[in-house]
Amino acid sequence: QVQLVESGGGLVQAGGSLRLSCAASGLTLSSFNMGWFRQAPGKEREFVAAIRWSGGTTFYADSVKGRFTISRDNAKNTMYLQLNSLKPEDTAVYYCAAARLGRAVRISLSYDYWGQGTQVTVSS
Repeated sequence: QVQLVESGGGLVQAGGSLRLSCAASGLTLSSFNMGWFRQAPGKEREFVAAIRWSGGTTFYADSVKGRFTISRDNAKNTMYLQLNSLKPEDTAVYYCAAARLGRAVRISLSYDYWGQGTQVTVSS
């Protein structure tokens, strides 16, 4: 019943932009924090950004601060990640996830529900 579905990934040149979406269903989002993680082949899953659904407080990894923006649309139960000034090192599968309140949002183990991921590829 719980479902998180990412979309919006693709191939883009360095310096370009993408907008990722995560549609959530089966969750009372006010009881969760929502986050974006990414994982490149052979590398550990990396925190990207998170948002407290109730209140809208945001968190960013240092590597994306100033380039990426996380947001949510309460009416649509959808979370977004705007990726600007993309670099080749941003290439990864991007996942959205939901964590219960009280968990550390920068840690992947805090998240109970995950989407299937969407591929972002940045060419040089």
